[in-house]
Amino acid sequence: MNLREFGGERALIRRLARLPKSKNIIAGIGDDCAVVERTGSPLQLYTVDMLVEGDHFSRVYFTPYDIGIKAMESNVSDIAASGGRAVYGLVSLALPDDITVEFLDEFYRGMRDVADHYGCEIVGGDTTHAGHMVISITLIGEVSRAHLKLRSMAEPGDLIVVSGRLGGAAAGLRLFQNGIAGYAEVKRFHTAPHCRMDQLDCILPLAKAMEDVSDGLASEVRNICEASGVGARLDKNSIPLCEGIVETAALLGDDPYEYALYGGEDFELVYTMSPAKRVHAYGTIVGEIIAGSGVFLDGRKLERFGYDHFAERG
Repeated sequence: MNLREFGGERALIRRLARLPKSKNIIAGIGDDCAVVERTGSPLQLYTVDMLVEGDHFSRVYFTPYDIGIKAMESNVSDIAASGGRAVYGLVSLALPDDITVEFLDEFYRGMRDVADHYGCEIVGGDTTHAGHMVISITLIGEVSRAHLKLRSMAEPGDLIVVSGRLGGAAAGLRLFQNGIAGYAEVKRFHTAPHCRMDQLDCILPLAKAMEDVSDGLASEVRNICEASGVGARLDKNSIPLCEGIVETAALLGDDPYEYALYGGEDFELVYTMSPAKRVHAYGTIVGEIIAGSGVFLDGRKLERFGYDHFAERG
């Protein structure tokens, strides 16, 4: 049985996961970060993310600097989604024969610019050879117990809030895939994403459950619901869209809300919060948590969700 027939990425993760043996492990496989408690220290966060050439980036339209930015921003986003700060990074690379020293200099410049911005040090890694470029970054972060955010912290009645506009990364990718010239600002959503670590101080006092939007809003809300044992209602017209993607969707015959719901790689934060704090919401309220199960969009139960690495390709 291949992975698509088995049920895709989420089914694979469930099969490989097991309950932690150590009492120091607060959260293991299943959240944006693993969370470990060490006596006398802040909680430690561990996350790893891989980017594969031809899947997450293309050297045809990404500069080496852009690849470095995306690789590091996507990892820091997971630390932010758990409420923490990135401290150390390990970078492993698989490199094809045509990668030059000049390419790697620019790639590392992009990674280091992001790491420096967030106060993170790249302290090691590994390299090997491959037929195409693969990047694997492991980040170690820290978070106080009071600020820790997990997917399992949502409750019925909570509001669902997104920190910013969605759909830009998917729209930019569609423009590249179709060879459409122009639309530089929309394309930059795909080639130069930015996580929302800089907004964390505004969000932490409000957030209960939280996740970053890496696989699409629908997928992230479903993850929160499943971890918390609840359901959700989303209001399609409330979902904030990135500038320029309505025009992009019209050009390509797409629905711009599909980009936001199912596209991913926007790296905004989606979080739940008490309705009592509604006037203080940082971002846009797009729905609410409900008792029961399932994610509903304008009253219709969603059966489709975000990006799955092992799904059948159209």
